[in-house]
Amino acid sequence: MLLVLAALTLLFPARPVMGADVLVVQSLAIKPYEKALQGLRSVAAGSLERIYCTKMDRGEVERYVRRRRPDLIYAIGMDALNKLGAVHDIPIVYLMVLNPLSADAAGENVTGVSLVIEPSRQLSLMRQVLPQLKRVGILYDPGKSAALVERARAAASRSGVELVARPVASPRDVIAAINGIAGKVNAFWLIPDTTVVSSVTLDLLLLASIEHKIPVFAFSEKYVERGALLSLEIDEFDLGRQAGEMGNRILAGARVRSVRREDARGGTITINQIVAHKMGIRIGEELLRRARVIRQGN
Repeated sequence: MLLVLAALTLLFPARPVMGADVLVVQSLAIKPYEKALQGLRSVAAGSLERIYCTKMDRGEVERYVRRRRPDLIYAIGMDALNKLGAVHDIPIVYLMVLNPLSADAAGENVTGVSLVIEPSRQLSLMRQVLPQLKRVGILYDPGKSAALVERARAAASRSGVELVARPVASPRDVIAAINGIAGKVNAFWLIPDTTVVSSVTLDLLLLASIEHKIPVFAFSEKYVERGALLSLEIDEFDLGRQAGEMGNRILAGARVRSVRREDARGGTITINQIVAHKMGIRIGEELLRRARVIRQGN
């Protein structure tokens, strides 16, 4: 048996991870994607080549991949992941993708990191700020965020918080939903749903927040700068590292199906102390030390 194994090793030697050929397919040359790529490069094994697929159609991307035959592909952004939908025989690790389930990403060769921070972590932060939190309001488009809201509902149930979720089909529905939910919740939970979040709807939500003294917990610091109480936002560099570590495990021999899809593990906190003061909310010193704190208006 030892002789057989030795012979197989000679015939089919394991390829060193550092010698792996890795392709990065990137949707756009924008700052968050570039920051994620920096994190990816900081840990990823192998030789990385990056292409932008913005001006390529799905067929062109597939033909390029077939010519290159890389050992692994990183897809940065939803457009990149979608354009790799016909590639089923090469491992793909996605990152900077908000809702991978809406892409052609169900294959057994696909895994990656979503742009969502685990809902239970977000709720834990909310309860740290509002210990008496009982009911959280959330608006969502079922066609875009149903899976995320179900996970949020389950996390809320485990933590003893009631999630008051209202579906909306268009931005026009958001105004009525905000008015209907305002007097029934202790906080608004803003999720990255493009039907809900627009310049008009956000202003209305933030106005309702101030009027009813219902704090908004958001997913980006730019909304905290506009009047939300707090945000927990992904760290693009760390998300790139997370994806790179997953890819390294695959290159080292792990089967893609054994490398489970993950939520973003890192997060940065931003707190608007002006809003907190107006609403009579006291933020603990330990949390303030961990956060970027806005103390003065623009």
